[in-house]
Formats: sequence, C-alpha cells, structure tokens
Amino acid sequence: MRQQDYLEVSAATDRSSFEHRLVDFAQKMNFCMVTAALAIEQPGEKALFVRIGNTPREIEAAAVSMENTRRDPVFKRLKESHLPITYDQSLYVEEDAGDLWETFAPFGYRTGIAMALHLPAGKHFLLGVDRNEPLPSDDGQLTRLLADLQLLAVYAQETAIRVLGPVAQPQFPPIHLTPREREVLQWTREGKSAWAVGQILSMSEHTVNFHLRNVMRKLGVSGKHMAMLRAMTLGLL
Repeated sequence: MRQQDYLEVSAATDRSSFEHRLVDFAQKMNFCMVTAALAIEQPGEKALFVRIGNTPREIEAAAVSMENTRRDPVFKRLKESHLPITYDQSLYVEEDAGDLWETFAPFGYRTGIAMALHLPAGKHFLLGVDRNEPLPSDDGQLTRLLADLQLLAVYAQETAIRVLGPVAQPQFPPIHLTPREREVLQWTREGKSAWAVGQILSMSEHTVNFHLRNVMRKLGVSGKHMAMLRAMTLGLL
C-alpha cells in the first residue's frame, strides 16, 4: 500500500469520510468487508462503543448481537491480544461456534484478519477485514497483509478517537521531547532498528530503547509506531 493511502485514512474529518476511506483501503487489499470499532471504558462513566464499516443490512442485527459477540472466537481473542488474528471456518468449528460462521459466510465473512489496539485511558480500537477467498498460503504474502493491517490500525486509531469519540476531549499540557528523543524517533520513523539507530547516534541499543520508552510514556501510547504517528500529529516531528 502507498503511504498516501494511510495518510488519507488518518486525515478523515468525520465519521462518513472515515468509514468510506477504510472501505476503500480494505478493497485495495482485496477484502470486500471492513469493520472498525472504538470502545472507551472509564470509571464512573457510561461505556462507549461505536462501530463502523460496510456490514450488510441483512445481518446488521446479528453482527452486533451481544450473545454472538460473546461466543465469537475472534472477538474473544481480540479482548486480550495486541497481535493480528487470522480466521476461517476451522477456527469457529474448533470453538463450537460453527453456526456463527455459517450465518456470516454467505455475506463475505468466510475468512479474514482482525486486530485490536488496547490504548491508555480505557480506550480500545478494533479493526478487521474479511473476504470470501482464502488467505494466502505463501508466508511472505500473508506477512505483508498482516503488516499492512497493523500499520492501518496505527493510522486509523487516532482518527477513530477524534471522529467517533466524545465531542469534548480532555485537554493535556504541552508535550516536550528532548532533542535526543526527537533524534531517536526521527530515525525510527525512517525504518531503522534500535540497533541501527544506536550505531548512527553513537549510543547503545539499550539507550535507544530507553529513549523510545520515555517518548511512548510522554505521548501516552503503547508502541513506537503509534508514538511516531502521535508525534507527527502534534507537530513534534
């Protein structure tokens, strides 16, 4: 996928454009269906769950059924894992949920990939793409699909919080990155590993990771890719 495709998703200004760009992105990946959801759970406040995508009207009610969600093996795994999950009929049969697969398969949900980002402050972003055709049997092709989806989720989660979350977002004090933290993040954005960044900046790999952890803590994110996107969004890079 082109970088511009990711940037268009992150630049969506409202729910409609966000949904349209996610669908367009998924179809470029040869997936006919896409689902994204934002969940926010904070003490003392009503939980928020907003779902978008191109789910067919004919199965909308079944797709959002709490009973089906509790039984869905993909959703159960997403609640605890940051890693991408692949599925086909065999996963549902193994989990005694073959009837769910049979309900959704005729509408384009025969096989797919899903992942979740569990973010600070009780925020969770879920993203899944589905299609009729099997996933690639070639390891390299499948790895490329998984990487594309992970990167899409990183770009899309900021947009989801902005356009699907509560209208009034809390205000945070200005974030300051030290010159060294900026250098480490900039070279990381260029695709350099922690070891390579250390060689460039004449520091140990341990020190590079120390700076990255500080950056993630300051930006309130849980990964270096999210840190890079957050820093760019805030004009820190």
